[in-house]
Amino acid sequence: MFSKNQLGFLYMFISVCAFSLMDLIVKWSEQYPLGEVLFFRGFFGIMPLLFLIPPERFKNFYYTKRAGLHFLRCISGLIALISIFIALRSLPLATVVSITFAAPIFTTILSIIFLSEKVGFYRWLAVLVGFIGIIIISEPGFSSLNFYYIYPIIFCLGLSYVAIAIRQLSKTEPVWLISLNFSILITLAGITTIPFGWIMPSIKDLFLLSSVGILGGFANLWLSQSYKYSEVSLVSPLKYLALIFGIFFGYIIWNEIPTMKTLLGSSLVIISSIIIFRREILLKKQLSISRHD
Repeated sequence: MFSKNQLGFLYMFISVCAFSLMDLIVKWSEQYPLGEVLFFRGFFGIMPLLFLIPPERFKNFYYTKRAGLHFLRCISGLIALISIFIALRSLPLATVVSITFAAPIFTTILSIIFLSEKVGFYRWLAVLVGFIGIIIISEPGFSSLNFYYIYPIIFCLGLSYVAIAIRQLSKTEPVWLISLNFSILITLAGITTIPFGWIMPSIKDLFLLSSVGILGGFANLWLSQSYKYSEVSLVSPLKYLALIFGIFFGYIIWNEIPTMKTLLGSSLVIISSIIIFRREILLKKQLSISRHD
């Protein structure tokens, strides 16, 4: 049987895979208005969640005693989502992914403040190693700074608070409700952009745009499950693995060839994730032995 933290790692991994595919499609869909893509992300993201609502909750699925925290989580998530969509359409895929890896640093700090989580030396060291890798990767982009580089940073800030809010909400709220509220807000936000002009998609494009919502819906659900089972500061660094997908798809589809700095930075962020995972296994083994003694 998996421990709770190991389950959190598993859910985070499949969430990263789904989010990476979603990012790929979003970057490809730059010919469609941002609000239209946002609508598909929200509307089709609702569908996977409908199967998770218990029959007895269909009449009052919206009921919650923590509406304020739900609202803050949704607004922060919406700001983060819009920011990352703009960044994906304006910057190289691997560059966007690498900059967004600053999120665990903010999340680690916020988890200490809001959740009173204890972060040990090795996890701090792993986050530091990952951050050094991010600097190495991003340095060429920041040396020729332009306006669009601010959007991945906004995404990091928004996502960091989302992680904290989900961790707090999951103590009393079902995962499907946390994800459903977010998807509903995205759908409504997308609909409001219809007057600014939408483009009728072809059958193939309709399938791909719908996939943005389906992948995003499942990824968001798995993300919520990950934060429910594990400490935020523990599972967040696993998102570094998304860089592999960013480099691969960027090269295959857009001929974005990674530099030696990108490869070096990628190695550091992957090593940081391995350090955290191995450290957690060791601590769990020690804890298990002491309890059985």
